[in-house]
Amino acid sequence: MALSTLRIIAYINGIFLITVAVAMAIPVGTLLIFHRQQEIDSFLWSALITSAVGLAMVLQGRPKDSHLRPRDMYMLTVSSWVLVCIFAALPFVLIQHISYTDAFFESMSGITATGSTIFTGLDHMSPGILIWRSLLHWLGGIGFIAMAVAILPMLRIGGMRLFQTESSDRSDKVMPRSHMVAKYMVVAYLGLSALSVLAFWLAGMSLFDAINHAMSAISTGGFSTSDQSLAKWPQPAVHWVAVVVMILGSLPFVLYVSTLRGNYRALIRDEQVRGFLFVLIASWLVMATWYALTTKLHWLEALRHVAVNTTSIMTTTGFALGDYSLWGGFSTMLFFYLGFIGGCSGSTAGGLKIFRFQVAYILLKANLQQLVHPRAVIKQQYNRHRLDEDIVRSILTFSFFFTITIATLALGLTLCGLDWITALTGAASTVSGVGPGMGPVIGPAGNFSSLPDAAKWLLTMGMLLGRLEILTVLVLLMPAFWRH
Repeated sequence: MALSTLRIIAYINGIFLITVAVAMAIPVGTLLIFHRQQEIDSFLWSALITSAVGLAMVLQGRPKDSHLRPRDMYMLTVSSWVLVCIFAALPFVLIQHISYTDAFFESMSGITATGSTIFTGLDHMSPGILIWRSLLHWLGGIGFIAMAVAILPMLRIGGMRLFQTESSDRSDKVMPRSHMVAKYMVVAYLGLSALSVLAFWLAGMSLFDAINHAMSAISTGGFSTSDQSLAKWPQPAVHWVAVVVMILGSLPFVLYVSTLRGNYRALIRDEQVRGFLFVLIASWLVMATWYALTTKLHWLEALRHVAVNTTSIMTTTGFALGDYSLWGGFSTMLFFYLGFIGGCSGSTAGGLKIFRFQVAYILLKANLQQLVHPRAVIKQQYNRHRLDEDIVRSILTFSFFFTITIATLALGLTLCGLDWITALTGAASTVSGVGPGMGPVIGPAGNFSSLPDAAKWLLTMGMLLGRLEILTVLVLLMPAFWRH
């Protein structure tokens, strides 16, 4: 890779680090409000170190008459996420006095909106740390990507290419200029976040808890301010608000842009959105009926519990309303399956994304029809667009490596001494971005603190691979990538 290319990547990463340092002003302000003066210095030192490194990368300047090729975007994407996580971990080390392994695990879980955590005692934790965890979710969910899309065009770099390497969004360009797309995405994200804060607050949360849970829910992250997660708030209104916000975060943000520009039927007409809502509501009805029959709960009460936990798993958020792993084998297996599905393409959710399942169904149906009518010419369309070979090939490739990544990661975790349930569900939950796994160790009632350091580093890699959709990272391992 040319030196000028590395200088451009360093320059842009420097801007990202300065942004992270500026974002640390929010927990500093929070600590001032809560009169926690002794913790402010730790955030100030973290901001100073981060901004110093960022300025050093920016002040070396951007080479003139040079640009990034599409292949260089992969290097920029991976390096930016890793660098941000390295420095975002500093407050965890300085305030919570934990190892850097645990701090990096927590920051990666935050930025990738995974929601896996090593922390306990959240109810009595520093408010600065709590807001920082939620803010990492919010930035990593979509705000950080939208900011990159807005900045890169000003540097004469195709910003939307970066967005496409970080999500599987293949939607049509709704506007001709990428910085205008970014502007509307930021407006939509800020608007939904503000409405979520207001809704949680009116539903019964304190303003501080409402802000934290709004940022976690809209980013489909899952960090909470309580070890009990949403179970701390018994008000049904809080639970239903969480369900709605998680769903909003799982819909394609490019369609919000279309809606803001006057196409009010964009969300309703989209096949991916309708397929996502169909699977989600069908899961609600099946699980609620089964849960009501196996307990003494009224069906509507069972529906509320099921709606929160099912939506949390399918949107890869990670909130919990009670320990759903104790509901029985049927629910546990269904939750495990739903975590693979995920939300919509171009949303903050993880998983395989619902559109891949829909395309796979179309291909299966066409293949069966071809067996019955060998001479027929079968038209294959999705969302009013023809399925070309490039899309089909990318779906098959990603789905294969998604499965292989989970299997390999689970095998590596067993070498670290984990039991097979913890290893398999831990690998699946981190790569899919769900957060909690299954079983007594990393289930909804547990956390990842007791795992050995080697397992935490493996799971951290799983979070990065899953968030960047695997191939973005794997392409850097090819020798051909580094040749001129």
